[in-house]
Amino acid sequence: MHKASVLTNVNKQQIQQSTQSISSFTITSSLFLQESRIHFLVLYREKEGEMGREKVHALLLEDLVEKSGGCAVLDGGFATQLEKHGASINDPLWSALCLIKEPDLIKRVHLEYLEAGADILATLPGFLSKGLSVEEAESLLEKSVTIAVEARDEFWAAMKRSSGHNYNKSLVAASIGSYGAYLADGSEYSGNYGPNVTIEKLKDFHRRRLQVLVEAGPDLLAFETIPNKLEARACVELLDEENIEIPSWICFSSVDGENAPSGESFRECLDIINKSTKVGAVGINCAPPHFILSLIQRFKELTDKAIVVYPNSGEIWDGTAKRWLPSKCFDDAKFVQFAPKWRDAGAKLIGGCCRTTPSTVRSISKVLKARKSVSNIRQIA
Repeated sequence: MHKASVLTNVNKQQIQQSTQSISSFTITSSLFLQESRIHFLVLYREKEGEMGREKVHALLLEDLVEKSGGCAVLDGGFATQLEKHGASINDPLWSALCLIKEPDLIKRVHLEYLEAGADILATLPGFLSKGLSVEEAESLLEKSVTIAVEARDEFWAAMKRSSGHNYNKSLVAASIGSYGAYLADGSEYSGNYGPNVTIEKLKDFHRRRLQVLVEAGPDLLAFETIPNKLEARACVELLDEENIEIPSWICFSSVDGENAPSGESFRECLDIINKSTKVGAVGINCAPPHFILSLIQRFKELTDKAIVVYPNSGEIWDGTAKRWLPSKCFDDAKFVQFAPKWRDAGAKLIGGCCRTTPSTVRSISKVLKARKSVSNIRQIA
């Protein structure tokens, strides 16, 4: 009996140990499953958050266009206005020099465009400039965004303290010029980069600059004055490779009113951009204004993306002599006449480029937002 009792006690101990082991295994498994579930949920929420951020970024532009009555207003030429205020731009590093020596002047120009009614401010065009160290150039790129954001925030803070204004809180677009503009040899108007410029070389040229500008915190990215299909493709692929969440647009120039400067058709160019989910708008900048209406109509046939246009004044730039040639151009009255036509043809973003001024933007803003004011009055009534 004692033996039996001992065996029974042993069995009880074994059972208890086994039960404890099972319980321990069950608890451990349960904790593991809970931790796995929590880990999964964290990953899901992080992914959901990433998607949410990208969606929020994309909606910024859509919301601004809607608040603007269906067509938002961009700012205008920068160099022209700086020169008007006494800045010297006859230097390959003029933009860098202004950022270094006269940042308050840059801010002043931004504020002038905001007061004129610009819904979108473009940063001072910048490059990883020749003659500067990489660190200096990157610092200036960041500074270009910071100054624009500061101007926007100061202006909006002042507007919030006043009543009865018709302004929107503007967005800041980081300006990203073409490889040809960096070369300063006129190739941005021909699209001829030569046989040694490959898509990888173009991506390498844009990559670090894009990274620096994104880190600086703009609302939008503006690839401008793109002259050929190759560079457009480089921009599209780079946005994917860097997983850029900030909405962007890609604008081409045109010297004949029908094709890209390279001679390639816009159908070819837009076929590449239409496949991108990172590019929210396409359009034309720094082209003569009398080309714009037919180009908007053409783009409407070729893409479902929003269309952005900001032509120059129509004056002709002599890339060799580095000066503007006398020519027939659009004055503010002409922009007032044509901006509604461009909007009605399908443009969602309209502004000015070289040789346009805050006066030009004020005229555009006034005529485009007149419809918004009428619409608001009708809603109140």
